[in-house]
Amino acid sequence: MNEEYLILVDEKDQQWGKIEKLKAHELGLLHRAFSIFLFNNQGELLLQQRAKDKYHSPGLWTNTCCSHPHFGEETKSAVYRRLQEEMGMACELSFVFKFKYKTHFPNGLIEHEFDHVYFGYSDHPPLINPREVQDYKYMSLNSLVLDIQKNPSHYTEWLKICLLQVVDFNEKQREN
Repeated sequence: MNEEYLILVDEKDQQWGKIEKLKAHELGLLHRAFSIFLFNNQGELLLQQRAKDKYHSPGLWTNTCCSHPHFGEETKSAVYRRLQEEMGMACELSFVFKFKYKTHFPNGLIEHEFDHVYFGYSDHPPLINPREVQDYKYMSLNSLVLDIQKNPSHYTEWLKICLLQVVDFNEKQREN
């Protein structure tokens, strides 16, 4: 991991500093992050399987794209940058909600994030970056909820934490 600086935030998501990416995860300091959920016209979610050499959660299935804005970068710009870098995709993204979580990984790292969730819609297939993504698939939200119940160890912690909010928001959007 090269020296990438993350945005440190307080409990209200107010920026107060910066820290090198690995150090943030070693110390478990609260930092800004984002998660992107892309749906196709059948309402299926595009999931990615994280590359096997990721520094945490390698090989696990997760939402379409997730990362951190760099220090000095607006989150809205970062979501478009990272979606292109990881999935080779571009589409309109809309902010949906925020959530905060903290989880410890077996390798000693700690993810403590104030996560901004974005939704988008696209029927274009991804052109995955193999350094970031091992595989991808589309899945209905109902199937995903059931599979996480059966196989929780196959999925990232942040996906399991925010999925019910994603389902609720998606249902409300479909009603309108």
